[in-house]
Amino acid sequence: MEILAFGVQADEKPLIERAFGDHEDVRCLDVFLNEDTAPIAAGYEIVSTSVNADLGAAVLEILAAGGTRMVAQRSTGFNNVDLDTAERLGMTVARVSYYSPHSVAEFAWALAMAVNRRIVRASIRTRDFDFRLDGLMGRDLHGRTAGVLGTGKIGEAFARIAHGFGMRLLGWDVAENPACAELGMRYVPKDELLARSDLITLHVPLMAETRHLIDAAALKAMRDDAILINSSRGGLVDTAALVGELRAGRFAGVGLDVYEAEAGLFFLDKSLEAVEDDTLARLVTFPNVLVTSHQAYYTEDAVGQIVDTTVRNVLDYREGRRSENVLVPRS
Repeated sequence: MEILAFGVQADEKPLIERAFGDHEDVRCLDVFLNEDTAPIAAGYEIVSTSVNADLGAAVLEILAAGGTRMVAQRSTGFNNVDLDTAERLGMTVARVSYYSPHSVAEFAWALAMAVNRRIVRASIRTRDFDFRLDGLMGRDLHGRTAGVLGTGKIGEAFARIAHGFGMRLLGWDVAENPACAELGMRYVPKDELLARSDLITLHVPLMAETRHLIDAAALKAMRDDAILINSSRGGLVDTAALVGELRAGRFAGVGLDVYEAEAGLFFLDKSLEAVEDDTLARLVTFPNVLVTSHQAYYTEDAVGQIVDTTVRNVLDYREGRRSENVLVPRS
């Protein structure tokens, strides 16, 4: 029986086809799952989706009506899935609980270094044969303080890199990570972390409790010359409030690999269209801001692990097994 995979990137397609090849037939589509594209899945018992798929109630109803019984999401996050509706419809929903934390942690560091040392601006200048150094001055991160919001596997990987840079470590999480404590990380309240950190990085899941974790008050609590990095979920940051602070001339740098209204934008070519999102359009004009399109996870290692886990999730469903990756049914 053929599986339908939505939102497959060109680099990802051969990995998916090879991984499924010995077990299942798979049809890969580059379009993303939403209300308009959901009818394509009619007749497919299993669909696989990407992180920006719309798996709200309306889409799930269309999938179920077309015979879909299992959704295998190729991501760790599942805030885009209406789990209550999926359970009511008797569907199985699985995700990828784990993949290389180094992919995201290393990319977060790439963003931090790029905005700190003005790498993008310098590269653009030299392409125009402008070799001045005006406006390119950064700061040593050695001896400064890194604040890590969320100290799970990715936060720990980031902290290890920061420790290698010789930075002091502050952490905030619902539970302390002993491995981070061994690096010298001191856990403090969020407001203290924001006020004392030179570099702040976000590595928490997006839930109702964490939406706009970095809101207007949190942004005002940060140092004027702080660096803010978000490679987790766009909804963690109140982007409108961030734009307001940037307009006031605050922050040494901001690196965003995610954006709270990225659905329908990221992973697509919008270069020939008028930009309707005024907040994003304003955000990318700031010289101290670097926005990338949700690519932190996008390494051969991480994507390979994501695909392999997705295959296992499908095989588990076929054979009636249950793993920690299953979100629905819940028991």
